[in-house]
Amino acid sequence: MKGKQKPGVLFQPQVHHCLQRGIHQMVSAIRPTLGPLGGGVVIDHLYDTKPLPEFIEDAGVIARRIIELQDRDADVGAMLVRSMLIRQHERLGDGTATTAVLFEAIFNGGLKYIAAGGNAMQFRKHLEHALPHLLDAIDAMTFPLEGRAALTNMAHSLCHDAELADFMGESFDLLGEYGRLALREGYGRRLLKEYVEGSHFYAGAVARSLLPEDAEATLRLENAAIFLCDHTVTEYQTLFPVLQAANSANVNALVIVARDLSEKAVSLLHAHNRLNRFPVIAVKLPGLNADNRVAALDDLSLMTGATPILAVIGATFENVSARDFGMVRRFWASTHEFGFVGGRGDPRKLRTHVQKLKARARKVLDVDERKKLHDRIGALLGGSLTLWLGGYSEPEIKMRKALAERTALAMRAALEEGVVPGGGIALLNCRQVLAGQIGADADERAAYRVLIEALEAPARTIFQNAGCDPGDIMGRLLYADVNAAYDVMTDKVVDARTAGIVDSVSVLKAGLRNAISTAALALTIDSVVHLSHPEMVGEPG
Repeated sequence: MKGKQKPGVLFQPQVHHCLQRGIHQMVSAIRPTLGPLGGGVVIDHLYDTKPLPEFIEDAGVIARRIIELQDRDADVGAMLVRSMLIRQHERLGDGTATTAVLFEAIFNGGLKYIAAGGNAMQFRKHLEHALPHLLDAIDAMTFPLEGRAALTNMAHSLCHDAELADFMGESFDLLGEYGRLALREGYGRRLLKEYVEGSHFYAGAVARSLLPEDAEATLRLENAAIFLCDHTVTEYQTLFPVLQAANSANVNALVIVARDLSEKAVSLLHAHNRLNRFPVIAVKLPGLNADNRVAALDDLSLMTGATPILAVIGATFENVSARDFGMVRRFWASTHEFGFVGGRGDPRKLRTHVQKLKARARKVLDVDERKKLHDRIGALLGGSLTLWLGGYSEPEIKMRKALAERTALAMRAALEEGVVPGGGIALLNCRQVLAGQIGADADERAAYRVLIEALEAPARTIFQNAGCDPGDIMGRLLYADVNAAYDVMTDKVVDARTAGIVDSVSVLKAGLRNAISTAALALTIDSVVHLSHPEMVGEPG
C-alpha cells in the first residue's frame, strides 16, 4: 500500500494519458482469458498466510484481485475498469473478459478522435444513442436454448470442462430455468449428483431426538397434515389445541412448522408419539430473518393449503381446527432439511404466485435478492439436484466449484432470455446495423465508426488467444452466413447454432451496456483529484 501521499489534481491531457495507462494494464491482465483456448493468470496472495499463488481463469475474479496499482495516476483508470467488471461479474457471472476488451477498444478509439479535436460530450452522446440500435440487433438474432445437447454445448463453451458440461446440460434439462441446483465440494476425484424429488427447504427438525436413531436420521411420513405458524413455542400447553384438532380429524401424521420449540414442548411431542396412534414431528420455519420467514410462510401455505397462524398479528392456537391444516402426500425431515411431495394447495393460486416471483426476478438488480427469488421459485416448482464437485487437490476442487457456479449463473441467464451466435460473431453482425445508421454529423460518424471497429475486438482477441491470425479468420468469415462462427477447437467455420457456439443474450447485452456507458463516461473525465490519505484496502473478495 502507498500510505501517506501528497494530494494532487490532474488536468487534461494528463488525465486521458493516466486513464489509458491504467485501463491498458487492467485489460491486458484479463485479455488472455477470453475464448475457449485462452490462458490463465497467476496472482500472488496479499498475505503470507497463503504463500502459494492463485491460478485464475475467470476475468471477474482477476479484476477483484487487482485492488491497487503502484502508479497512482494509472490506478484511477484501472479501478474504473475494475468497478465495471465486478458489476458484470456479480450480476451475470460471465462476459467480463468480452466487456473489458470491448471497453478498451471504444475508449482508445474515442481518445484518438478527441485528441484530433473532436468534442468529447457530443461523442459521448452519440455513443449512448447507438446502444439501443445494438440491443435491437441482438434481439433480432436471438433464438431459444432447447434440448440437452444444446444445453451441454452451451455449458462447455462456458466452462471448457467436458465432464462438468455434461452434468450441467443434464441438470438444466431436468430442472429447467428455475430449478434448484446446489453445488457442493466433494471429496473424491469425480463429479457426483443427487436428485431430490419434490420441494425441500434448508431447515430441519427442531430436535435430533424427534428423528429415528439410525445412521440416516431421516423421518418419513405418508399423507401428513401440515400445521404452519411463526411462533416460538415456549409453553407446552400451547400445543394442546393443535394436537386435539389433529386427533379429531383422524390425521395419518402431523407436521408442525414453527420458528422453534422449547425443550418442554419437544418432550410433549415425545410423549404423544409414545401414546397416540399418529406420529408428530416439528421442524423449523425456514429463514434467517423476518423477511425470509414471511416468504417461507407464504410459499408453504400456497404449496400445502395450510392457513398460517401468525404471531405478528397476535393470532394464537386456541381456535385451531382441521380447516387450518394443509396436506402433503409424502414428507421427510432430517437434522438440516425437510421436504415433501404432493402438496394439496390450490394449483391456480400457486401458478399465479410463481409468475409474480418470476416477474420480480427478471427486474431485480441485486444478485443475492435474485438468487433468493430463484431458490423460492425452484422450491415451488419442486425437484432439486445437488452436484458434488471433486478433484485431485483442494485448490482444484475450489476452482471447479467456482467455475460451476459461474457456469450455472450464465446458463440460467441463457435459458431466461435466449442465446445468439457466440465467439464474438453476434457483435460482428451488429456492425451492419450501425453502418446503416450513420448520419451527416461529424461526431456521430466518428462515434459509429469507433463502435464498428470496437465490435471486432472480442472476436479478434479470441482468435489471437487461440494462436490464429485474426486477419485471416476475419477474411474467412467475410462471405460466410450470418450464423457462421469460427470454431477455434477444430479450425473450421461452422454453423454457430449447430456447433453450440453461443452466447447468452442477457450477458452480451449487459456487457455492451457496461462497456459503452463506462467508456462514454471515461472519455468525458476532465480532472482527477488525489487524496493525501487514501483509504487502506483489505483482502480482496
